[in-house]
Amino acid sequence: MLRARGLRLTPQRQLVLQAVLDLGHATPEQVHTAVREVAAGVNITTIYRTLELLERLGLVTHTHLSHGSPTYHAAGEHRHVHLVCRECGAVEEVEPALVQPLADQLAAQRNFSVDIEHVSFFGVCGRCHDENGDEK
Repeated sequence: MLRARGLRLTPQRQLVLQAVLDLGHATPEQVHTAVREVAAGVNITTIYRTLELLERLGLVTHTHLSHGSPTYHAAGEHRHVHLVCRECGAVEEVEPALVQPLADQLAAQRNFSVDIEHVSFFGVCGRCHDENGDEK
């Protein structure tokens, strides 16, 4: 795809894309750590620029799973919604069909189109509930 758009497939671009694929959900900092294991000279600015390019090309997408950096994952993956545990930080993926009725209602009542790939719900996962003795 890069070559088709007149761009070079540099080793850094290939390493960044491979890191995103290998890590599943990863912040630019996590991608940077993974890339530096293979190519120590790659700086964080290169990681950010490459992730932005890969997103413009439709190869990766991002969501916000915390107050910090965005989290990137491969764009070719199935659509999903993220459940983020505030206690342990675990991220679980669920089918968008669970929130589709809400998205449909927002479209009908507010003429608002939800970008489901960017939806994240924050709460406490079942394991943390069980460990803390909380009721579900």
